[in-house]
Amino acid sequence: MSDVEPPPPNGSVAAILPAGGSGQRFGATRNKLFALLDGTPLWYHAAARIRQQPEVGRIVMAVATDDRPIYESEFSSQLDDLGIELVAGGESRTQSVQNGLDALVGDESVACVAVHDAARPLVSATDLAAVFAMGFRSGAAILATPIPGRPATQSVDRRDLWIALTPQVFRLELLAKAYAKFRGRPATDDAELVERIGHGVSLVRGSAENIKITHPEDLLIAEAILKRQSNDA
Repeated sequence: MSDVEPPPPNGSVAAILPAGGSGQRFGATRNKLFALLDGTPLWYHAAARIRQQPEVGRIVMAVATDDRPIYESEFSSQLDDLGIELVAGGESRTQSVQNGLDALVGDESVACVAVHDAARPLVSATDLAAVFAMGFRSGAAILATPIPGRPATQSVDRRDLWIALTPQVFRLELLAKAYAKFRGRPATDDAELVERIGHGVSLVRGSAENIKITHPEDLLIAEAILKRQSNDA
């Protein structure tokens, strides 16, 4: 795999951010994505980092029905600033992504779709550029990070040695085909759905700092990472 892949044309990547979630495991009374990181909601950090990439055109965020009034009242200016389109979230993450896809299919400006967890606020510009480029070239690519302390051997499936991250990037028509053939059998992620229709998925090594916020202590870790990233900038 080449370290340098040609980037997709500017504006040709559409991002889908599943943002249904809840505050249950986070110990909050409302969606954890409204929790503040450095004074700004988690979802905004994730969306803003996506928006800063020139490859990105449309951003579609799938939100729960109960959360939509909150986004449209408390965060209307942030949505406008980032050019975010809201769509209905589904009963599952898969349904949320499907609803996002439905909003994109038929848009000839979209070459690739990047599915990114709205609860991952710390993805780097370097990692975004790398996975966008590989997804554009190969049709399907995901960010992943090696499992610490697990040496690679020929006898072990490489997927057992990596932790999948997001974004996961696919050619629009490929992801749409994978979802069209989805019959409700549970899948770990979108990459698994694409693999089920016989298309390989490229792994792009990403930073382990691209953590998903699930528990309150994750927010403390994110604050430390964000501070270090800011100091290094």
